[in-house]
Amino acid sequence: MGETGRLIALVPCAGTGSRAGAVQPKQYQSVAGRPLVEHTLAALAAVQRIGRVLVVVAPQDAQLSATAHWEVARCGGTTRAESVCNGLQHLLAHGAHASDWVLVHDAARCLVTPALVNALIDACLPDAVGGLLALPLPDTLKVARAGRAVQTLERSDKWLAQTPQMFRLGPLLSALEPHRAAGFAGMTDEAGAMELAGHAPLLVPGSLLNLKVTWPQDFALAEAILKGQAT
Repeated sequence: MGETGRLIALVPCAGTGSRAGAVQPKQYQSVAGRPLVEHTLAALAAVQRIGRVLVVVAPQDAQLSATAHWEVARCGGTTRAESVCNGLQHLLAHGAHASDWVLVHDAARCLVTPALVNALIDACLPDAVGGLLALPLPDTLKVARAGRAVQTLERSDKWLAQTPQMFRLGPLLSALEPHRAAGFAGMTDEAGAMELAGHAPLLVPGSLLNLKVTWPQDFALAEAILKGQAT
């Protein structure tokens, strides 16, 4: 990519997926005939402008191996943010540069499409900060106490964050690293770390289909969509 920096995808894949109610990490659950994460990685590998795909797994994880399309680093942490931070450091130690763009993408967002990823790249390449796929909040937003709604919040300025989230490697690592001592408390996505570092990430329209498989019923929905795409 010359002076604009190369494009690298980083997929944190060290989670246990406890909310999914599965007997193994959700990224390895079979969906439409293959492990969920392989659908995710296939979509990223299909984006020709992405030169490297790095998957960050737990140190003891032996389920995923490197292929011609992706690398595996067994340096995952106890939180998503720690896995991303360790993955960024791994990239720097293995040929990447601080000026390279890194697209961090959830392993469990297996319905992402190359078109969505390319739209994010097109929007972020000329931007000084970078940004993320996101959707304006479509529903009424409530505050709850003891299982009851006590307040309705204004939603016109609220967005639902998705991934990929695309930032320069150096600034993203600098935004995340100061939170390591506190166990990355409150760091739920890369954009949040960049915001705390004083940046304002660009919001790029995502898709309702780019859902994160989180709950047991999400597997059936993802499978139906993937099978529909294959027909």
